[in-house]
Order: sequence, then C-alpha cells, then structure tokens
Amino acid sequence: MTRASAAMQADAILLAAEGEQAELYARLLRARFGAQRVRVWPQQGEPLSEIGYACVWKAPHGLPARCPNLKAIFNLGAGADHLLADPVLPDVPVVRAVHRDLSMRVSEYVVLHVLMVHRRQRLYAAQQREGVWQAHAQPGANEVTVGIMGLGYIGQHAAGLLRALGFNVVGWSRTQKSVPGVETFHGDAGLDAFLARTEILVCLLPATPQTEGLLNLALLRKLRRDGAAGGAFLINAGRGRVQVDADIVAALEEGALAGAALDVFPVEPLPADSPLWRHPRVTVTPHNAGDIAPEILVEEIARQIARCERGLPLENTIDRTRGY
Repeated sequence: MTRASAAMQADAILLAAEGEQAELYARLLRARFGAQRVRVWPQQGEPLSEIGYACVWKAPHGLPARCPNLKAIFNLGAGADHLLADPVLPDVPVVRAVHRDLSMRVSEYVVLHVLMVHRRQRLYAAQQREGVWQAHAQPGANEVTVGIMGLGYIGQHAAGLLRALGFNVVGWSRTQKSVPGVETFHGDAGLDAFLARTEILVCLLPATPQTEGLLNLALLRKLRRDGAAGGAFLINAGRGRVQVDADIVAALEEGALAGAALDVFPVEPLPADSPLWRHPRVTVTPHNAGDIAPEILVEEIARQIARCERGLPLENTIDRTRGY
C-alpha cells in the first residue's frame, strides 16, 4: 500500500488554530502525517465526518461538535479554558500540551524573575542608569520563601529548580498535593497560612471558575512583606483571568506589592492604555513564558495518536470537572 492510500484510510487530522504559528503547525503536521491526511480549517470546509483527531488553539466554538467521528482533541497550548468553554464540546478526551520542554520554559521564566527579585536587579539597573556604584545587603536564598500556587507538572518542576538554588519553597493547590521537600497547603482553609509564609508569589494556576480573579487586592495584602526579599512580589506565568489588573496596580501603589512580573493578562494583547505597561516596578512579557516548540508538540501528538490507534489510553487528558 502506498503512503498516500494509507493516509486516505486513516482518520484525518483537523488543524483549527489561530495565531502566528498556525501555518507552521500545518506544515509540520503535513510533514509528519502526510498532506492528504491533514485538513486545515477553514480551508477544509465540509464534510468533517472523516476527522478522527483535532488539533486546536482558540478554534471556533461548535467546530469539534461537527466532527461526528472525532476520537480526541489535542490542545496546542497549556491553557484550555477557551476550549472547555465550548458549550457543545464533544465527549471525547481532551489532551493537554504537556512536555518537559514546556515545563522547562515556564520554569526558566519563574527562576529568572525570582532571581531578578532576589538579587535586586531592578535596583542595580536603576543605579547603572544614574552611574551609582553602591552595593546593598544580599540575603541568602535560604532566607527567602517562594510560594507557588498550582502544583501540577509545571509547578512541581519549578519548585524543584528553586529548591536546588536554595530557596525555601512552599506550595498551594486547590486539592491536596504532596511534593518532596515542599511544605504544601491546599483549599480555602490553607490559603491564608500559605500567603503569610510567601514573599515571592508565583502563580501557575489554570483558569477555572474557582480561580478567576483570585489574585485580587485582598489576597495580595496577605503576602509577607517583612522578610528577607524586602517586600512582597508577584510572578504570574499561569493564566490571565486569575489576576485582576487594577488590583495589582493598587497593591503596588499602596505597598502591598513591591514589584510584579506578568506574562499573562485577562485581555491580550495588553491594552495600550494599561498602566502596567509604564509602571516602574512591573515587568510585562507577551504571554511567551511557556512557548513550546511546535516541532516538539507535533511529535508528542504523533506519539499520542499512535497510542490511540493501538488501543491504549491517551495520556495527560483534562479532567473536565476540574477544568485542567
């Protein structure tokens, strides 16, 4: 059997994605599975009955439901809130983008900004601009406590790297988790105790109804401000809907926060009139903390499709009742 005829008999793969990398994903999927097997929306059109697998990123709601023989959906990113908000999403497995490459990239972002806070880099950068040669007291990493909200695969990976650097690391999650070397808290009952310990707050939470707006002024006021870090700091590399932008600005102005590094926002791109762009103690990045290489993700999709076609269960599927 030729490759072309085999591709025609196999379940077709639908790509429905928006963004700068959509064309790259199309090329990679066609190179991996054959051009005849890959359909690209909206050029694909109808019918969609031959589609067995859908690779999506911010696809139109209702599109997966128009694929009657769909076996699985692959989300081309860490956050699946847009996909899960589809009111007619078919009852098939939804696979998250999980790979060591993704975890490492987000962890790099977290470690970078924790160290920027810890080593007073914003202060020294300001001194450099003014030509000031002045050293400041530098505490050890073991004197500073970093609190991680969200103890999934990425959160645990970041915690391990921070512990290797000597930081005290505590963690909080919606449900109870056990992480080696990390004191953990969970649920509403454990949140205040977690915040009271935390000087540098790292948010890696998914966007769910329970986490929306969680990073508000009331929460930020509960962070520890009298520790070795020299104040309370926020790093959000999770999801934008978890934070309230206006409350972060208010916390900075009143001193509840000494600084923030934000990679995600409720509205993206961040509006040009947002005060976060120009705030002297805020670092804004364009939602790129966890930009996984498309080549790696396509190979992971191929591995998972091969599992499905051998009758094996898919890995890293989303629990729809929890939203992640």
